[in-house]
Amino acid sequence: MNDRTCIVTRKTAETDDLIRFVVGPDTAVVPDIKRNLPGRGCWVTADRLHVDKAAAKGLFARAFKAKVSVPPELGGMVESLLERSALGMLGLARKAGSIALGATKVEAAVRNGTALFVLHAAEASPDGVRKISQARRATAHLGGPAIRAHKLFSEAELGLALGGTNVIHAAVLAGDAGKAAQKRMVALDRYRGGTPDDLAMLAAVAGEDDAAEDME
Repeated sequence: MNDRTCIVTRKTAETDDLIRFVVGPDTAVVPDIKRNLPGRGCWVTADRLHVDKAAAKGLFARAFKAKVSVPPELGGMVESLLERSALGMLGLARKAGSIALGATKVEAAVRNGTALFVLHAAEASPDGVRKISQARRATAHLGGPAIRAHKLFSEAELGLALGGTNVIHAAVLAGDAGKAAQKRMVALDRYRGGTPDDLAMLAAVAGEDDAAEDME
């Protein structure tokens, strides 16, 4: 019952996979990230490609059946809102005690399965990322959770959200605050097209698991 139709693809999807837009009092198209703004809304697949396409092809005017103005940087505006929401939820997870900081603590949280997801700063070294990726792979192969990793923010942005300095690696732990943060991270990552290294790692694990099943 929560499915909506994307104005670009014309396909239905759950609301978590779409972004809602409304028309403001000045006839400008406004992203409604929290899906709580008043008025009639339209929906776009939740990635930058489809938002940019909807703006470029005049699909908002068609969807609202009215003359509307589309901000020239609508796609960037949506991304900024998603970033702000994700960083805000990270801050709440920190206050709830649901954060592990530093490569050693992150690796431990991954191996014992308490990490919901991992964050690497944009400045993280390949060696540091590789060690934690190996731990994630090992945990998945041993029957533990497939723990995703995201590289979405700079060291400075992570430090500001998490109240630390030199924040290169962080793990968000299980709990309500962690789950809320995870939802925001997935939304931002999806909007940006996904983290290539993480998607490759998950695909490799899935492929190896399928191969093991075929041999049984």
